Formats: sequence, C-alpha cells, structure tokens
Amino acid sequence: MCNIPEDSDQVTALLMDWRNGNKEAGDRLMAKAYLELKRISAAYMRCERPDHTLQGTALVHELYLRLFGGAAVDWKNRAHFVAVASQQLRRILVDHARGIRAEKRGGDRIKISLTQANGWAADQDEDIVDVDEALRELEELDPRVAKVVELRFFGGLTEAEAAEVLELSVTTLKRDWEFARTWLKSRLMPRK
Repeated sequence: MCNIPEDSDQVTALLMDWRNGNKEAGDRLMAKAYLELKRISAAYMRCERPDHTLQGTALVHELYLRLFGGAAVDWKNRAHFVAVASQQLRRILVDHARGIRAEKRGGDRIKISLTQANGWAADQDEDIVDVDEALRELEELDPRVAKVVELRFFGGLTEAEAAEVLELSVTTLKRDWEFARTWLKSRLMPRK
C-alpha cells in the first residue's frame, strides 16, 4: 500500500543527497513524498466517519510540515522515513482527537450521556485516543509489536512493507500483528 516511492534505493539516495545539502534532491524527495503522503492520508480518511473534522488534505499538510518543516532529520533510508511518517501521522491524529475531546468536555455546553443521547453513535475521536493509550501500554510490553501496529494502522503499510521497514520476516510480522490485534482487542473491549 505504501511505496514512498516505488524505488527504495532512489529514495534512500535522495535522502542522503538532501541530508548532505543538495537542495534539488530535497525538492525531488518532497515532491514524491507529498504525493505518497496524500495517498496514505486519503486511504486512512476513507476509514473514518464522513463528518470527521480533520480533512485528508489538512492531514497531509500537517504531516508534510512535521516531516520537512522543522529541524533537519538524519534520515537513514526509506524505511526510516516511512517509520517516522507513520509515527507522526499517529501523533497528528491523536492530538486532533484530544483537542476534540477537550472541546467536548469544556465550556458551557450542556452535557448528556450516551444513553441520554438515545442511540447516538460514540465518537471515533474518543476511540483514537483510547487506541493511542492502549498502544502506549503495548509499547511498554513489546516495542516491536507496537511499531508493527503503528506502521500497519497509522502508516497504512502492507505486511510485506512493514516487515521490510522493521527488517523482519513476513512470518514474524504476521505473528506480531496477530498478537497486537488480539491484545488491543482485549484491552479496548468495554468491561462489564
């Protein structure tokens, strides 16, 4: 799903050239990365509810700014770039959800419970914060497994791509992914 861009060696070369001060390499890398980040954010946003307050274009712009707008990163290779992009995407989504959550709990608004709302659906902004909190717990238990979730869920990578980024076999990645899904499901299930 995520090919930033398809030629991994080319991306690594562009990253190295850019790191060494070649502005043209940086411009070419940013143009390629922007298109791929836009595709990733669009794919992620398709899974969200239609009335989500964060639009795909705003998401990719924020991600782009975080990756290229700040201090220079000592990019190692394409895998490092994809891992950092996935982590930043997670942070943007969680920060946005926390902001929405804070707005909902503040001010002079009338507050009602979900049962009082008579069937209204729970807000996915709450879910993303819960997922992030569970993922932080998983990171303490097994950092590699948490990274698998970050790359697959937030970064949109296929099993093969995530395995490449983490330098694992696909079989090991699948095992980690299955463990993570089971662990997160048990952690996020409402308790009676």
